Amino acid sequence: MLFVVALAGQAIAGHELFNQEQLEHNEAAVSLWQYPSTSHFAQAVTENWQSEFLAVGSFAIITIYLRQRGSAESKPVGAPTSDATGQEG
Repeated sequence: MLFVVALAGQAIAGHELFNQEQLEHNEAAVSLWQYPSTSHFAQAVTENWQSEFLAVGSFAIITIYLRQRGSAESKPVGAPTSDATGQEG
């Protein structure tokens, strides 16, 4: 559901921008229903997805790297988990 809402928001915002650009170049505007079939919409969606995947992927890789390199923020790999009282859990 959230995915559909995000795509609808992208379509509404992109439609406005696309029509402004069309009018600046003396070309015909498109309706909101026609806009998702344009390459402008496809490019905007893939750029957003690319940036999100890049951000999440970077966090995952950096987290793995820091954990493996003995970050002060992480416990050693294979060490038992203990709670605040020092008892293993």
